[in-house]
Amino acid sequence: MKALQYLNKYFLKYKFRLIIGIIITVLSKFLLLEIPQIIRKSFNIVEDYKLGIVNLEDAKYTLFINILIILGVAVVAGFLTFLMRQTIIVTSRLIEFDLKNEIYQQYQHLSLNFYKKNRTGDLMNRISEDVSKVRMYFGPAIMYSMNMIVLFVVGFYQMLKIDTELTLYTLIPFPVLSISIFILSKVINEKSIVVQLYLSKLTTFNQEFFSGINVVKSYGIESAIINNFDQLADDSKNKNIDLYKIQAIFFPMMVLLIGISNLLVIYIGGKQYIAGEIQIGVIAEFMLYVNILTWPVAIVGWVTSIVQQAEASQQRINEFLKQIPEIKNTRKTQTKLNGKIEFKEVSLVYDDTNIKALNTVSFCVKSGDTIAILGKTGSGKSSIVNLISRLYDSSEGTVLIDNIPIQDTNLNDLRNQIGFVPQDPFLFSDTIENNIKFGKEDATKEEIIEAAKNAVIHDNIIGFKNKYETILGERGVTLSGGQKQRVSIARAVIKNPKILIFDDCLSAVDTETEEEILTNLHRVSKNKTTFIISHRVSSAKNAHKIIVLDEGKIIQQGTHNQLITEKGYYKDLFEQQLLEKEN
Repeated sequence: MKALQYLNKYFLKYKFRLIIGIIITVLSKFLLLEIPQIIRKSFNIVEDYKLGIVNLEDAKYTLFINILIILGVAVVAGFLTFLMRQTIIVTSRLIEFDLKNEIYQQYQHLSLNFYKKNRTGDLMNRISEDVSKVRMYFGPAIMYSMNMIVLFVVGFYQMLKIDTELTLYTLIPFPVLSISIFILSKVINEKSIVVQLYLSKLTTFNQEFFSGINVVKSYGIESAIINNFDQLADDSKNKNIDLYKIQAIFFPMMVLLIGISNLLVIYIGGKQYIAGEIQIGVIAEFMLYVNILTWPVAIVGWVTSIVQQAEASQQRINEFLKQIPEIKNTRKTQTKLNGKIEFKEVSLVYDDTNIKALNTVSFCVKSGDTIAILGKTGSGKSSIVNLISRLYDSSEGTVLIDNIPIQDTNLNDLRNQIGFVPQDPFLFSDTIENNIKFGKEDATKEEIIEAAKNAVIHDNIIGFKNKYETILGERGVTLSGGQKQRVSIARAVIKNPKILIFDDCLSAVDTETEEEILTNLHRVSKNKTTFIISHRVSSAKNAHKIIVLDEGKIIQQGTHNQLITEKGYYKDLFEQQLLEKEN
């Protein structure tokens, strides 16, 4: 249970709730264990009546009182059991809430590199299914374990007080039970880990399938996907069957052992009764004790299984909780940006691919200037953006913001003052209005419309049936590629940040719309440091500085007028695109 030790802090946090729950559990079981003693006395009074020790009226009165006591004890014990569930089970739900929040917070702190290495389905499974397994450890496992301990301790103590020999005979099957649990629990733990792993694989497979449904249908490979899913589902089913086969051994074993205990009570107790050593009520009391202990004994297997599955799940959760974020906020005080950005001999190597995306890149952008970055696919354009947003830290060299190393700026303030339009815009399954407001939560309707007009998407939006209240499909599937890009631009513009980054965000719009958007952006980006990453000269020509990258190195830099007079990539691209426009 090493992995579950991580959760001890939650035991401390909710210790008073848990202690109250345990006290109520002990009281309810003490009351429940009073019933067999009352039954013994009732049987004995009947026997005494038959032997002429007590008269009929006294026997009837005693039996009536005993019945009332049994009913009263049962009602009180039932009420205490209700309170027990309200404390322990509710506490387990509170811990589940806390643990999910802790994992979610950790997910937000982990770097982009982490998400490139892990699948979404697996991340979702750990925060849902795995946490649910862990909750069972805090709730039912604790509650039923306390039931078992109290019933065992008090029940066997009462039995020993009445008849030591009969109690010892009753205990004979229990060593077998202990050894069986020890062996089977190890197997359950191993198989639980495999089951959770396959559940993650299924979740990941489905998530990727639903996200890429348009590709699946376009290629007509539904049958192949279904076959792959069937194979994975069959493997998962078989692993679950293997686990539940082992779990299924517990309950028949418990019933068998309890049955043996009952037979021993009847046989040994019967012999003692015939010999006149005990009264008939003792046999009835022992039978009740053994059967009261049936459920706690039977539940040992279930509780063991819960703990083993929780251990396996918490082990998977700990893998992520113990991950140290690569990008940390090293400054707690606020940072106000002016917008000057400088790269000094910056290199970047992605450790997942070992690709050197940038190689000793140096340039400087004054506050309020616009810089355009051009280059072939894979030349390192987006890597520069990733470093400015501090999604990654450089492998070598220094990135400076207002002459301060970027690592020494407040990370939250840095990102709050950046308006970023990614190459592949992501829209949420929400209204268009809320998607734009994502850049500024308290934005007014007028600000939203103005941002949409600047992004040249307003006319499209008012053409929809529900206008700005139109609900978008998952990842904005309702909109075209160009419309998604423009909504994403509106989201960045409405934020009114100090730094604007447009990462090839006009690739899906026509040249006429592009020209209109660029005119608007030129107006709204005044006094803002702006980065325009593009494959088009038309997007770059009005920038204060243009950088051309190739294989992570700067091969050209200057203004539009300077670069079109130099032989090289920029001039060739300009002439090619000019020719395409004329044709």
